Amino acid sequence: MPTSWRDAFDLGDREIPVGPEPEGREGVFSRLRQGLSRSRKALGAELGSSLTAGIDDGTWESLEEALILADVGAPTTAAVVRRLEDEYEAGDVTGGERLRERLIELLAETASPSADPRIRLGADPAVLMVVGVNGTGKTTTIGKIAWHLQQELGLDVVVGAADTYRAAAVEQLTEWAERAGCQIVRGTEGGDPGAVAFDAVEAARARGSDVVICDTAGRLHTKGNLMEELSKVRRVIAKQLPDAPHETLVVIDATTGQNGVRQAQEFSRSVAVTGAVLTKLDGSAKGGVALAIASELGIPVKLIGIGESLEDLRPFDSEQFARALLAE
Repeated sequence: MPTSWRDAFDLGDREIPVGPEPEGREGVFSRLRQGLSRSRKALGAELGSSLTAGIDDGTWESLEEALILADVGAPTTAAVVRRLEDEYEAGDVTGGERLRERLIELLAETASPSADPRIRLGADPAVLMVVGVNGTGKTTTIGKIAWHLQQELGLDVVVGAADTYRAAAVEQLTEWAERAGCQIVRGTEGGDPGAVAFDAVEAARARGSDVVICDTAGRLHTKGNLMEELSKVRRVIAKQLPDAPHETLVVIDATTGQNGVRQAQEFSRSVAVTGAVLTKLDGSAKGGVALAIASELGIPVKLIGIGESLEDLRPFDSEQFARALLAE
């Protein structure tokens, strides 16, 4: 699983310049553990008493309740606890810390994608489309991705401000583009978002840029007409480049819990989502939703946000995540 920004992207044949050494695994884990502190504390008391006391039927019920409260999701929780119980009864797993360790392994396994978890940016140019409801941190996420690609990996990035309905989004994205040193393509307020996406791809092709990142207007996943507009933006991009967009990421606010799973599901139906970005994990006790999205929907979580700084947007590593969520 990717643990650094260099590992987070599949860049095809592009040469990546030598940059600063990525943060060590211990430093990444420490940052992740701190970011998941609310979720871990919410789980800690219940898990501690369940796994260290005598194991009986109540143990498995308490464990299920704790995981569901952390928004791991009922189907994922039931499957994991059933498997853990079976292994314990078969004598394959003992109680106490070995039981906790096995739980970590099983949760990590459920969140591990069968396909390559990296963000595919090997096309020329590669097009990344970002979607989500209002307030999830979508524009900030785009800015951070653009910064890492431009400044750390040396790629030429064009950002398309296709959220034409919210002036603040364009201003915010412009600030990020200036900070990252990348070009931004904007349209008129209230204009056609598809036209902005088209112009962004056209500009990237003209200047030989490596990556295009298209912002889109935040919208409720329950609004059919707005979701259809996203499909239109996707079709416009595909007319410019076959197989584009090459990645479509849905940004989910972790504090919404199970509603985030429904959001990911609905966006995936409209625009063929290839991965999820889970933000605001540091402000939520519902970190288990990352496992639910990956397990129940088969949508790999590719990035997670555990704070406000650039380094707090991290590639998702299921084993590190499960360990930071549950380990004492």
